[in-house]
Amino acid sequence: MKKVKEEKVAHKNPKEEELKNQLAKALADYDNLRKRTDEEKKVWITFASQRILEQLLPVLDNLEKALKHTQDQGLAIAVTEFKALLKDEGLKQINPQKGDDFNHDLMEAIETIETEDKNMNNKIESVAVAGWKFEASPAGRQDGPVIRHAKVKVYKQK
Repeated sequence: MKKVKEEKVAHKNPKEEELKNQLAKALADYDNLRKRTDEEKKVWITFASQRILEQLLPVLDNLEKALKHTQDQGLAIAVTEFKALLKDEGLKQINPQKGDDFNHDLMEAIETIETEDKNMNNKIESVAVAGWKFEASPAGRQDGPVIRHAKVKVYKQK
């Protein structure tokens, strides 16, 4: 009697095995499709918000300029909240400093200033406007795209 049970286990129905394999493959394909669709959805949301954020950055620039001249406490709070909102949306400020190396991936040179000093070549002389970029790509695999390059003046050796 024991031998008969072993034979039944050893001789599974090949059609049943084929159907189980097809089901497992279909479930795996569905799971991969769901993951890919979720990733694409994140990309589309990022691109949609990118356009709006690009339009809001000049408003922030104007508020910051007004704050420098007025030193108004309420305006300072509004600027802080505005920057917090941008951070919540995944943006990070590109804020190079005087003397930093020029990075064409993150910065745009709006003016070059000639210098005799070879140590100052490709160094930042001043920052006109800070830049902004997403901290990570929508897929989360690398640095995110730059929304606006920082606008800087750069030294160039004669």
